[in-house]
Amino acid sequence: MKFPTLDPLLHSELRLAVMSLLISAEEAEFPYIKEQTGATAGNLSVQIDKLSAAGYITVEKTFKGKRPCTICRVTPTGLKAFDDYVKTLKNYLEVGKKS
Repeated sequence: MKFPTLDPLLHSELRLAVMSLLISAEEAEFPYIKEQTGATAGNLSVQIDKLSAAGYITVEKTFKGKRPCTICRVTPTGLKAFDDYVKTLKNYLEVGKKS
Protein backbone atom coordinates (compact mmCIF):
# COMPACT_ATOMS: atom_id res chain seq x y z
CA MET A 1 0.00 0.00 0.00
CA LYS A 2 1.24 3.47 -0.86
CA PHE A 3 0.80 6.10 1.81
CA PRO A 4 -0.77 9.37 0.65
CA THR A 5 1.49 12.41 0.81
CA LEU A 6 1.14 14.71 3.79
CA ASP A 7 1.14 18.42 2.98
CA PRO A 8 4.77 19.41 3.72
CA LEU A 9 3.69 22.95 4.57
CA LEU A 10 1.45 21.70 7.38
CA HIS A 11 3.83 18.95 8.44
CA SER A 12 5.89 21.52 10.34
CA GLU A 13 5.01 21.54 14.04
CA LEU A 14 4.88 25.34 14.28
CA ARG A 15 2.85 25.87 11.10
CA LEU A 16 0.43 23.14 12.18
CA ALA A 17 0.08 24.83 15.58
CA VAL A 18 -0.59 28.22 13.94
CA MET A 19 -3.26 26.71 11.70
CA SER A 20 -4.88 24.88 14.63
CA LEU A 21 -5.03 28.10 16.63
CA LEU A 22 -6.50 30.09 13.76
CA ILE A 23 -9.12 27.47 12.96
CA SER A 24 -10.33 27.42 16.55
CA ALA A 25 -10.14 31.20 17.05
CA GLU A 26 -11.00 32.39 13.51
CA GLU A 27 -8.41 35.15 13.92
CA ALA A 28 -5.54 35.93 16.25
CA GLU A 29 -3.01 38.64 16.84
CA PHE A 30 0.68 37.91 16.48
CA PRO A 31 1.53 38.20 20.23
CA TYR A 32 -1.22 35.69 21.10
CA ILE A 33 0.05 33.20 18.51
CA LYS A 34 3.61 33.71 19.76
CA GLU A 35 2.54 33.12 23.36
CA GLN A 36 0.47 30.03 22.57
CA THR A 37 3.12 28.38 20.39
CA GLY A 38 6.17 29.37 22.42
CA ALA A 39 7.91 30.36 19.19
CA THR A 40 10.40 33.16 18.81
CA ALA A 41 9.11 36.25 17.01
CA GLY A 42 11.55 35.73 14.12
CA ASN A 43 10.71 32.07 13.56
CA LEU A 44 6.98 32.69 13.87
CA SER A 45 7.17 35.55 11.40
CA VAL A 46 8.91 33.32 8.83
CA GLN A 47 6.34 30.53 9.27
CA ILE A 48 3.41 32.96 9.01
CA ASP A 49 4.93 34.31 5.78
CA LYS A 50 5.08 30.76 4.38
CA LEU A 51 1.44 30.08 5.28
CA SER A 52 0.42 33.42 3.81
CA ALA A 53 2.37 32.84 0.57
CA ALA A 54 0.55 29.50 0.16
CA GLY A 55 -2.81 31.24 0.59
CA TYR A 56 -3.56 29.31 3.81
CA ILE A 57 -3.88 32.46 5.93
CA THR A 58 -4.30 36.19 5.47
CA VAL A 59 -2.18 38.67 7.37
CA GLU A 60 -3.54 42.11 8.13
CA LYS A 61 -1.17 44.75 9.45
CA THR A 62 -2.94 47.56 11.28
CA PHE A 63 -2.40 49.76 14.30
CA LYS A 64 -3.88 49.77 17.79
CA GLY A 65 -3.40 53.38 18.70
CA LYS A 66 0.21 53.97 17.73
CA ARG A 67 1.31 50.35 18.09
CA PRO A 68 1.53 47.99 15.12
CA CYS A 69 -0.90 45.07 15.19
CA THR A 70 -0.69 41.96 13.00
CA ILE A 71 -3.87 39.89 12.70
CA CYS A 72 -3.88 36.45 11.09
CA ARG A 73 -6.94 34.63 9.73
CA VAL A 74 -7.34 31.23 8.12
CA THR A 75 -8.64 31.22 4.52
CA PRO A 76 -11.00 28.71 2.89
CA THR A 77 -7.95 27.31 1.07
CA GLY A 78 -6.16 26.90 4.40
CA LEU A 79 -9.17 25.26 5.98
CA LYS A 80 -9.40 22.74 3.13
CA ALA A 81 -5.66 22.03 3.31
CA PHE A 82 -5.93 21.48 7.07
CA ASP A 83 -8.94 19.17 6.68
CA ASP A 84 -7.13 17.20 3.97
CA TYR A 85 -4.04 16.94 6.18
CA VAL A 86 -6.09 15.59 9.09
CA LYS A 87 -7.87 13.06 6.83
CA THR A 88 -4.54 11.88 5.43
CA LEU A 89 -3.12 11.51 8.93
CA LYS A 90 -6.17 9.48 9.94
CA ASN A 91 -5.51 7.19 6.95
CA TYR A 92 -1.97 6.62 8.24
CA LEU A 93 -3.38 5.67 11.65
CA GLU A 94 -5.99 3.33 10.18
CA VAL A 95 -3.30 1.44 8.24
CA GLY A 96 -1.34 1.07 11.47
CA LYS A 97 -4.37 -0.44 13.23
CA LYS A 98 -4.84 -3.04 10.49
CA SER A 99 -1.25 -4.30 10.75
